[in-house]
Amino acid sequence: MPEWINGLTLPPWLDEQWLFYPALCLPILIYWFLRRRAVEARSLARQRDARETGLDEPPSLHPVIDPVKCIGCGACAKACPEGDILGMIRGKAELVQPSHCIGHGACRAACPVGAITLVFGTERRGVELPHVGPDFQTNVPGIYIAGELGGMGLIRNAVEQGRQAVAEIARRLKSQGRRRDTEYDLAIIGGGPAGISASLAAKLAGLRFITLEQQTLGGTVAHYPRGKVVMTQPAELPGHGQMNFREVNKETLLAFWSDVIARAGLRIHHDERVDAVRASGSGFELSTSRRTISTATVLLAIGRRGTPRTLGVPGEELDKVVYRLIDPQQYAGRRVLVVGGGDSALEAAASLVEETDATVTLVYRGQAFQRAKRRNMDRVEAARAAGRLRVSMETDVERIDPDTVTLVAGDRRGTLANDDVIICAGGVLPSAFLRQIGIDVEVRYGT
Repeated sequence: MPEWINGLTLPPWLDEQWLFYPALCLPILIYWFLRRRAVEARSLARQRDARETGLDEPPSLHPVIDPVKCIGCGACAKACPEGDILGMIRGKAELVQPSHCIGHGACRAACPVGAITLVFGTERRGVELPHVGPDFQTNVPGIYIAGELGGMGLIRNAVEQGRQAVAEIARRLKSQGRRRDTEYDLAIIGGGPAGISASLAAKLAGLRFITLEQQTLGGTVAHYPRGKVVMTQPAELPGHGQMNFREVNKETLLAFWSDVIARAGLRIHHDERVDAVRASGSGFELSTSRRTISTATVLLAIGRRGTPRTLGVPGEELDKVVYRLIDPQQYAGRRVLVVGGGDSALEAAASLVEETDATVTLVYRGQAFQRAKRRNMDRVEAARAAGRLRVSMETDVERIDPDTVTLVAGDRRGTLANDDVIICAGGVLPSAFLRQIGIDVEVRYGT
C-alpha cells in the first residue's frame, strides 16, 4: 500500500477497500464517457449530412421519440435492422437518417419505457393514406385493406395483416350469414405477400374466394432487380407455419412463395387487372380485364406504387422505355439511360455496370439522391470513380427518340446516343381508383 495512505487515519467505517473500488471503476467510467461522446459525434455527423443533402424527411411510417420519456438507453438504435437510422444525441435517441427509415417498428418494440410512437408523414411532408379502421375495414362497409396500400410496406407486416384481415372478414360473414347470391364470399386483389397470406387464411376459413393479380407472382417483390437482397423478419403463414427469412434475395423469396402456393393448392389469377369495383345489392361487382365477378366482400392487398410514375415527355411511349430493371443481362453491350434518384434507380445503374458491359448513364433532377440506402450510393460512387458509370445531377429528360435522348441541365441542352431508357421515378398511389370506389383518402402530417 502507498506510504501516504499508511499515514492517514481513516474512520472506522472506511477501510482500504473503499479506496480500491473507486480506483477500479474510474477507468470504466472514463471509457464509457469517451465511447458515448464518440457515438454522439457519429450521430451528429449523420444528422448533419442528411440535412445538408435534403434527406431529412422520412418516406412513410417512422418513429417519433418523446424526449421526456426517453432514458437514453440506446435499445432502439441497436434494434433497428436497417443500421444507423437512429442515433444518440445529448443523451436522447433521435432519428438521424430519416430518409432511410422504412418503418420496421423494431425500435418501438425495443423501447423499455414506451417513448416511441410510429407515425405517418411529418409537419412539412404529408403522406396520403386510405381510411382503414382497426378491423382493416375502410369507410365503405365490406371493403378491406391490408399491406402496403395501408402504409405497412414490410413483408412481415403485410403477411400478418393479410391473415388478420381475413379473420375479421370471416367473422363478419359468419355473423351476418353467408350469402349465396354472389359467386364469392371474398375477392382478394393483389398477389404479393399480403394477398398470398390472405389467400391461405381464406382457404383455411373455408371461404369461397378468388385472388386476382394484375401482373405476376409476388407483387412488388417480383419487379425488384435480379439478385436484390430483401430484408424481412419471421412471420406466421396461415396453414404453412413460420417463415424464418431475415435476409434473402428476390429469387429465393419468389421460389418460396411458389412452393407455398403449390403445397396449399392455391390458384392466383395472374395478368388479370381489376378496373372497377361497384356496389351491387349488399355486395360488390368487380370488372376485370377478362370478366365480371360478384363477391360479398373485397380485400385490397395492392401496392402503393402499382402504377409507375411517368416523365410526361415526348417519346416516352417508345418500346425501348421501361419502368423497372428485371434482368441486367438483357442490356449487355447497349447504351442505357437510367432515370431516378431512389434505391431502384441506383440499384439498376449499379447492377448494369457490375454485371454487364453496357454503357450506362444515370440522371437525376435533384441535387442529392433521395431515399437511397448508403450501400447503393456507395455502389454508384464506386462505379463512377472507376469510369464505368456517368452520373449527371440536376438533369432532366426533355425528349426520347429511337436512337437518342435529349437532356437538359440548367441552360445546357445535349443529345445522348441511346438504345434503352429505364425510368425509376417511383409509382403513383392509386388514389383515383380508391376514390372511385368511395374510399376516403387522407393526408397524414405526423399522425
